[in-house]
Amino acid sequence: MSEQPTLSDATLTVTNRYATLRFERDDVRNALTGTALIDDLCATIAWANANKEISCLILTGAGSAFSSGGNVKDMRDKVGMFGGSSSEISESYKNGIQRISRVMHSAEIVTIAAVNGAAVGAGFDLCCMADLRIGCENTRFGETFVNLGIIPGDGGAWFLQRLVGYQRAAELTFSGRIIDSDEALKLGLLLECVPKETLIATAEHYASEYASKPPQALRATKRLMKLAQRQELGDFLDVCADVQSQCHHTNDHQRALNAFLTKTTAQFEGN
Repeated sequence: MSEQPTLSDATLTVTNRYATLRFERDDVRNALTGTALIDDLCATIAWANANKEISCLILTGAGSAFSSGGNVKDMRDKVGMFGGSSSEISESYKNGIQRISRVMHSAEIVTIAAVNGAAVGAGFDLCCMADLRIGCENTRFGETFVNLGIIPGDGGAWFLQRLVGYQRAAELTFSGRIIDSDEALKLGLLLECVPKETLIATAEHYASEYASKPPQALRATKRLMKLAQRQELGDFLDVCADVQSQCHHTNDHQRALNAFLTKTTAQFEGN
């Protein structure tokens, strides 16, 4: 496994074949702008993609919030990525917050958001970019951009409607209202809602379960699920046939078959 990235505002821990990235800027409710969290997240995803020993990444926040998204005081003061001309702000978005959207969408590992508290604006969108979301009684979601006279500049409108459908996404986005964990569970935004004291343990349970699977097949399956969102069926089936043929030639496939037939537990090696 290659050396872990150097992070400024987050901590990264590795357990077996999964990792946990925790945002450590509770002083600003883990705001993604005006901190190093964008850099930390992008560096961590790049590191995980490059390490075949990592199959899953948990995202969570320290303190009371998962992430408050953009720093509203910086917006008011027109500093950082919110300062300058219209063209300069556009470039700041492309080279700033939108990096998260691109890197999360390109993540080869399974991503799980353990939503420990409020996730609003870009913080909510980050949760929507994850493969799975586990919440607790403190979880709050809000697509709140319209309340500030702006739009989801990180591409949140693209992600949200793919989770809950256009009508539900439109209502949440047009209203900018905050929803609690119960409503998020009913809408399908949360896979599960658990007591806060068991939130991380629950996320780790899912992560360890996925990390126990054949690594190559798990990554290939995620790539295909993403591809299925934008390809016609015929083209997609052709890709599936090619990827499947490669899987049949892996040693882990043989290990899985042997374990299944002998009723034992396989130890996969990623080859």
